[in-house]
Amino acid sequence: MTRVMVLNGPNLGRLGSREPDVYGATSYAGLVERCTALGKEFGFEVEVHETNSEQRMVEWLHEAADGRVPVVINPGAFTHYSYAMRDAAAQRTAPLIEVHISNPYARETFRHTSVIAAVASGTIAGFGLGSYELALRALAEQLTTR
Repeated sequence: MTRVMVLNGPNLGRLGSREPDVYGATSYAGLVERCTALGKEFGFEVEVHETNSEQRMVEWLHEAADGRVPVVINPGAFTHYSYAMRDAAAQRTAPLIEVHISNPYARETFRHTSVIAAVASGTIAGFGLGSYELALRALAEQLTTR
């Protein structure tokens, strides 16, 4: 099985209770379950992680780069300003797909900039938790056409 890391940034562990009108009613545990189940369909061993720590996220990105591990990443608020995370993501050695539950471009102006997007394989946003599913499907496609 191909190892895949799904990395989630600040406040994503509060899914289900945090602004359900924006992020939906599914809990973080529900997200983990959806990602691991769909990953199995594609032959992925999915590891889902969440942190409020920029340092921890950078460490996971280094681990992925060193191990040539594909990544699906929802950087949360780090998306808009974390150059440390951008530099870590730029070291990727496998596909890295940025995801967002909501559409950042339909929200506040400060959310319109992603420092991660320029170093990602692609970005999927605005499809609720389905953004993760679309990203895993895209990874499967990319990995089979390599």
